[in-house]
Amino acid sequence: MNATNDAATDRLRVVILNQYYVPDVASTGHLLHELAEDLAAQGVEVSVITSRPSYGPPETWQPCPRREFTNGVNVNRMITTRLSKDHLFGRVLNSLTFLSPLMFRMLFRRGPGEVFLYTTNPPYLGVIGAVVSVLRRHRYVVLLHDSYPQLATWVGKIRPGGLIERIWHRMNRTIYGRAEQTIVLCRAARTLVCEKYNVDPERVHIIHNWADGEKLHPIPKAESDFAKEHDLVEPFTVLYSGNLGLYYEFDTILRAAELLKDENFRLVLIGAGGKRSWIEKQIADRGLRHTELLPYQPFERLNDSLNACDVSLVTIAEGIEGISYPSKLYSSLAIGKPILALSEHDSELRQVLTEHGVGRWHALGDADGVAESIRGMMADPGGTARMGANARTLFEKQFTLQASSRHYAEVLRLAAGLPAGDA
Repeated sequence: MNATNDAATDRLRVVILNQYYVPDVASTGHLLHELAEDLAAQGVEVSVITSRPSYGPPETWQPCPRREFTNGVNVNRMITTRLSKDHLFGRVLNSLTFLSPLMFRMLFRRGPGEVFLYTTNPPYLGVIGAVVSVLRRHRYVVLLHDSYPQLATWVGKIRPGGLIERIWHRMNRTIYGRAEQTIVLCRAARTLVCEKYNVDPERVHIIHNWADGEKLHPIPKAESDFAKEHDLVEPFTVLYSGNLGLYYEFDTILRAAELLKDENFRLVLIGAGGKRSWIEKQIADRGLRHTELLPYQPFERLNDSLNACDVSLVTIAEGIEGISYPSKLYSSLAIGKPILALSEHDSELRQVLTEHGVGRWHALGDADGVAESIRGMMADPGGTARMGANARTLFEKQFTLQASSRHYAEVLRLAAGLPAGDA
């Protein structure tokens, strides 16, 4: 009897809070969906509190139940506004209509032994954990995907050194200071949290994101239905699929495409976001007839569409390292395609590519170098294929869901005050 009670007491109970979740198109929603189900498979009791699909354009919003229990995970979707996130007013109102009722729920939630995983979607979500923890016992972990106010300052939404930024930093010190543990995606983010908010490095853990290696896997481009539909089988194709937002740099690849416009080359950009209209105009103004801009593809077609290329593009804008990290890296590794990466010199992205031979890295702005790299890969199909094989091998060693999920379970058990071991 005592052994049974001890086992029940030691069971990890996790509540994941994030504005976006499957079937929404947001990459964080899909990552958390996979994490939740893998934690449940480990024996963790998992609940998710989220909102209805709202991340992408309305045509991507799929109907889904308010409440459901699937694959061991309880999902509760709240009703919120669904205005365009590409405009500040819409993004803020969507966040507030998610946060306000969620604060009320957390104040009165009485799940014994639960530990709460607060993400940064919306970026001030963790303030709920901080406030509730002042009023009663509330163990929580912060998962840092995008760091604010740094990103808001970077895009010019708030003034550097202004009142809003100073208040936000103070709020973050409270959020991270009261958290049991914090999870970040890369070394630069760990440095930011520890130095900016005076957090003990022992309480900040680097856990990379991942891709589902079963759903995303290599197939020959010639077997991709998407490649056949868009006449991509024969020309050498570089493909980007994901958020076309402000934190990613597309000018370099578009200028490289301009240099290659008379060669057997195609550039395909798939997705939506704040830079989509700018990209569309650039394609027209530059006369890039071999460059195609397409909407998000259905998730069930993702593996097929991602494999409709010879090289996968991963990019991150200048000044973003440490305050955001391109999760597209993991899906690109999973499908076993060589990666063309564009970033700053000291980026962790550069280190991954150069250490493991999984693609070609170039500094932002080096359009000539990018064009030459693409020509080199076109001329050396054997070497290009080897880089793709290296990419899948690296993925299986370091960036699987199972490896990251086990690390999450360890950190969450630590935050819950439970002994190390099975979930």
